Amino acid sequence: MRGRTRRSIGKWLPGLILVSPSLIALGIFVYGFIGWNARYSFTDWKGLTPSDTFVGFDNYRELFADETFRNDSRNLIIFTLVFMLGSLLLGLFMALLLDKGVWGEGFLRAVFLFPMAISFIATGIIWRWLLNSDSGEGTTGINKLFDVVGLDFLHSEWHKSDSIFAVASIALPAGWALSGYVMALFLAGLRGIPEELREAARVDGASELRVYWHVVRPLLLPVLMSAVVILAHISLKTFDLIYAIDPGGPRTETPALYMWLTSFRGGFFARGASIATMLFAAIALVVVPYIWYSMRQERR
Repeated sequence: MRGRTRRSIGKWLPGLILVSPSLIALGIFVYGFIGWNARYSFTDWKGLTPSDTFVGFDNYRELFADETFRNDSRNLIIFTLVFMLGSLLLGLFMALLLDKGVWGEGFLRAVFLFPMAISFIATGIIWRWLLNSDSGEGTTGINKLFDVVGLDFLHSEWHKSDSIFAVASIALPAGWALSGYVMALFLAGLRGIPEELREAARVDGASELRVYWHVVRPLLLPVLMSAVVILAHISLKTFDLIYAIDPGGPRTETPALYMWLTSFRGGFFARGASIATMLFAAIALVVVPYIWYSMRQERR
């Protein structure tokens, strides 16, 4: 019995020792800081001097009563929906295009993936110029292109619009940046589907559209779920892109940006910690059910 136990320990102990530095660093610098942040969300810390005065859920109650936070939450919902829908549709379209074996696939794949290699700050600076809403001689970017091709009636105020959907214009560059990554996920899923299944459907008389709908679509569901979870996680914590395009605009402000402004401009660190904790909880609500579902499917 002891010999069997020693052999069992000998199998997993070297691996545990190998990854232990990473586990320790993860525990301290990720989960430790998450706990530290959550702890201070229950205090009244204002200014540069930390305060340990416990105030319970007062910060959270004030946030839910704050009109700015409610407006930012609405903006986040709009941003997330447009960002996810744009990324998924564009990524799926590019994946279907490459799956057909077009000429120059390697080059096109690199072009489609290139936006992902650019930081959100650089992407924001580029798209701030593209979404410039100035008129007359100051017209640039997409509005200038509309002028050149005779579609000046399509001029838009973009993120400077008074519409509640102004934040949707900032979701466009975010979707553009992540569409290549989504394309790679879908392309891997498409290439992983056995060609025999498609051929069998075609032999049975199914059109190409029916092949994709009844054969390919169900098998791509796990890939779609992975993409949705990843995009939802990214959208909830997006800060740099929005700040680079429109820093502090009420029409485009989201909880992540409000957290930064509240903490580092206003000095209300406890309230900022409360916003961060709520964002973490929102991300957990998206990620944890997906992990549970994936583990359950693997057991089956």
